[in-house]
Amino acid sequence: MDNQRLFLFVALSLVILMIFSTWQAENQPPPVAVVETSGPGVVSSANDTATPMDIPVAAGSNLESAAVTPSIESQLISGEIASNAVVAQGQQISVTTDTVVFEINTAGGEISRVALRLYPVALDTPEEPFQLLDNRMPRYFVAQSGLLASEGKAPGHHAVYQVDQTEFTLADGENELKVKLLWESGDGIRVVKTFTFLRDSYVVNVDYDVQNNSQMVWKARAYEQFQRAEMSRESFFIYTYTGGVVSSTWDPYEKVEFGDMSEWKPEQSYNTGGWLAMLQHYFLGAWIPNADVASHFYSKALADGRFLMGLSGEERTAAPGSSAQFGTRFYAGPKDQHRLEMIEPNLRLTVDYGILDILAKPVFWVMEKIYSVMGNWGLAIIFVTLIIKLIFYPLSAASYKSMANMRRLSPKLKALKERYGDDRQKMSQAMMEIYKTEKINPLGGCLPIMVQIPVFIALYWVLLESVEMRQAPFFLWLDDLSAKDPFYVLPVLMGISMFIQQKLNPPPMDPVQQKVMQALPFIFTAFFAFFPSGLVLYWVVNNCLSILQQWHITRKVEAQAQ
Repeated sequence: MDNQRLFLFVALSLVILMIFSTWQAENQPPPVAVVETSGPGVVSSANDTATPMDIPVAAGSNLESAAVTPSIESQLISGEIASNAVVAQGQQISVTTDTVVFEINTAGGEISRVALRLYPVALDTPEEPFQLLDNRMPRYFVAQSGLLASEGKAPGHHAVYQVDQTEFTLADGENELKVKLLWESGDGIRVVKTFTFLRDSYVVNVDYDVQNNSQMVWKARAYEQFQRAEMSRESFFIYTYTGGVVSSTWDPYEKVEFGDMSEWKPEQSYNTGGWLAMLQHYFLGAWIPNADVASHFYSKALADGRFLMGLSGEERTAAPGSSAQFGTRFYAGPKDQHRLEMIEPNLRLTVDYGILDILAKPVFWVMEKIYSVMGNWGLAIIFVTLIIKLIFYPLSAASYKSMANMRRLSPKLKALKERYGDDRQKMSQAMMEIYKTEKINPLGGCLPIMVQIPVFIALYWVLLESVEMRQAPFFLWLDDLSAKDPFYVLPVLMGISMFIQQKLNPPPMDPVQQKVMQALPFIFTAFFAFFPSGLVLYWVVNNCLSILQQWHITRKVEAQAQ
């Protein structure tokens, strides 16, 4: 199989990938208009139940504390925790650290907005941080948490807390900042909800301290959840996953798409440890319970177009005069592999390299080491492409040698076509005789390249998924490797390099195939015009290295044949 067939295979694969991505987008349920309240784009919290309507009783003695009592089940089914209250009616608390700007609502302690100070929206507006969480449409995405009582009263995500001040800033020289919210039931239950922010961190510790000063036993469990509106795709040509993810003992990385949230059920009733996250390109929000806490995952599609996904934890008891504590962690930040692994090892999987993770991880490691020396991600892409080409040099050499031999035989094969015309059987027999005489394997040009394809696909996902590529400059006009080339220089160079490669390959004998092959450089140039420049840079460098290697081997084969 010659290189033209390989180009056809790549083109067909690209078209299939685009069709599949479009099909995914078209088959997701369209978002319904979200009801708005007073204020621009603030979303009502009507009917956002804190936990699912069918939480099962946990099986097994080790999870007895997590079992849901009949009183709570009836409370959930009757919808008593569902409310028409508007979360946005509370006060907004502003918290500024060296990495983030948080807005916490006193209604429920909802995390309404999170802006990432080290990640600007665009290079030309460095003072405007990227808004990851936002309680305004169309990018509605909030994090909620609360307590749900089976005996006594407890503050859910609609309860209004009291706070001494509404602006907090992590001062220079301080490594920790605490924001405390107070809720009192009126009959002796006092709850302090504390958010703890750390320097150089995107993790927030969320803790509850419950004091039972009543005359009754108090029982409740904590829950954490996300609410989000479905986002439109960033690009028609590039698809990255946006939606829910659950990590559990039965599956370290389980995607739950928006269209599945109305019917999704966890494989088991309760899970110990794990985490729940909402992903988008380069960034994520995650609730991370303690590793020894049993949790139940749940999800729901709300009637107004929002989607809800959360987890509820173990029930705790506080006798009269005693206390109870709950704690969890919240992450809102970039898909930084090193940070995520330090928080919880499986969180690194949110940098989604797919089934080729085993190849992509070492590729990224090499790129990172090169970057630490060169200080430029564009140069890291060039050098890692060169390293991959060197590793696969023997396979590529065998492939190009086969192509060179096929090119050398092109006049003979063309003569056979003229001699036998449309008699394909005789022509095939004659071609096989020539291959046998010349000791040429017609598949030799394709098979070595097929072996390399998984590595190149892994590199593709590394360049697409790594937040390090976001707004990373290369040189001159290429100031963002995650954006398209503004002047289309790289796509044009890619098309030219593809055209040169075709000239080094044996020409196809079929006139129709010849026309298709001649059109491919233009088709690929049009496709790659909208791809991130870092990906196009990789293809240009790879093509140029392939041209040099193929030209050298072709000259060598032709010289030996003379």
